[in-house]
Amino acid sequence: MPESHQQRRLPREFFDRPATQVAPDLLGCVLWHDSPAGRVAVRLVEAEAYEGLTDPASHAFRGQTARNAVMFGPPGHVYVYFTYGMHFCVNLVCLPPGQPSAVLLRAGEVIEGAGLAAYRRTGANALASSAARANGAAGAGRDPLAAANGRPLRPVDLARGPARLCQALDIDRSLNGADVCAAGSPLGVGPAPGHDQPRAAGAGRAAISTGPRVGIRQATERPWRFWLAGDDHVSVYRPLIERRRTPKPGTGRTAEDGTMQQ
Repeated sequence: MPESHQQRRLPREFFDRPATQVAPDLLGCVLWHDSPAGRVAVRLVEAEAYEGLTDPASHAFRGQTARNAVMFGPPGHVYVYFTYGMHFCVNLVCLPPGQPSAVLLRAGEVIEGAGLAAYRRTGANALASSAARANGAAGAGRDPLAAANGRPLRPVDLARGPARLCQALDIDRSLNGADVCAAGSPLGVGPAPGHDQPRAAGAGRAAISTGPRVGIRQATERPWRFWLAGDDHVSVYRPLIERRRTPKPGTGRTAEDGTMQQ
């Protein structure tokens, strides 16, 4: 069956450019994951560019390793890494093979599969109450995103932040290397509705703000974080605060979840 307009994939040439060009053009585009449980799709609202061998904040800065090998491959593939022992983060590889460059996807608005995203983020109660409201069943007056522990989850927070985005879309290391440009791939990136041209796929630069990246210790002066100005789904910016190391085992880094810094 042919893909719908919203499901149309961006061509590989879109990603065959520096990450600093790709990142702002991705804003407003749609990222989706077709999993066995169903589809979840988000409208991208925030991203960070990492320029590989010339960027001290990039995983690729010190060269190729088993962990970052996907970054050295062809554009249009996803690089997924695990950070702080608890979070996955997803990146889109840019530039030709051998020129590692990637865009970290920091935040999005869930536009399809909100019930499934809420279930992944909070537990079974979120999905059940969401379905109840959708069907007009008893209990429809409850918050459709009520967490299993009784604390509400706001729709705006479903994919607000790189770790939450991966959790909502069920992206983990098993998808490392997936090709978002290939037909039939479970992960895909398509243009925003009404935008068909590769270089104008997203929301337009007039609505985009720039600033420092999150959670990095080097190259902090580069304004390579891009977000849709005024969008509530953009994550809260918190600059990295260095903390004094203690002799206790297991301490060290702060729990920022968006960095590409090793």
